[in-house]
Amino acid sequence: MLFLLGPPTMRKDSGAEYAVVRGLTRGLDLLRALNAQEGGRSTLAQLSEATGLHRTTVRRLLETLIAEGYVRRSSSDDRYVLALRVRSLAEGFRDEDWIGSIVAPALSELLQTVAWPSDLTTPQGASMIIRESTHRFSALSFHRAMVGQTLPMLLTAAGRAFLAYCPDEQREQILHLARGGGDEQARLAADERFVANIVARTRDSGFASNDGEWTSQRKVGALALPILFQNRPVGSINIVYLNRAVNLKDAVRRYLPALQQAVGRIEAQLADRPPPQRS
Repeated sequence: MLFLLGPPTMRKDSGAEYAVVRGLTRGLDLLRALNAQEGGRSTLAQLSEATGLHRTTVRRLLETLIAEGYVRRSSSDDRYVLALRVRSLAEGFRDEDWIGSIVAPALSELLQTVAWPSDLTTPQGASMIIRESTHRFSALSFHRAMVGQTLPMLLTAAGRAFLAYCPDEQREQILHLARGGGDEQARLAADERFVANIVARTRDSGFASNDGEWTSQRKVGALALPILFQNRPVGSINIVYLNRAVNLKDAVRRYLPALQQAVGRIEAQLADRPPPQRS
């Protein structure tokens, strides 16, 4: 149960007075604040600021919510994340976060094999958002705070892997959003030949890649595979490296088998524990 913190206030209901359990109120406020954060994840300090509660109070409430299964702590960046049981209360839980709890062990094993960092990404509009990452733990990482960052769909391996395997209708919806962006991706989304080549190349090779095409990340190369559930992508996993250290051909030879094994394990777990269906 949530802690009872401070004296109760009184609320009238049909002529009767009832004590308001402040600990419960604060716990619900905390869940609402966590749900309002980008990606449904937050630091202790952010939650304290959002709720106006002291950090010690927030920590006690979070530990209770973790124990009851409504919140979990991300293994990739120690942020607090809504957990599966929240679906029994509201629509705040995201299927992507539940997938993240399955993916985390596979990402950890992948890091031990390839050393370069990896990300779990899921679609958000015309972008992919990083839900879990091993950047924090990789000695070769050139970025640290990656969870919650977005990647352009058409310029990154993670986005291309998802786009190539999603249903045609969903792909067109994504491209429609991308065309309205007024940026480099908008121009590419309007180029039907470019999009068709990306889809065909990814499907033919069985993996997606980028090799410095993303203007703001010229030094970065990546490989990615979609995570498929019932023949539809629910996200993608990448391996990110510096293209001055590893060329694409060597990356495919050295890292793709390990990436394929990791994704295979994840898909097997999803088959045994299918994600909750959206209403």
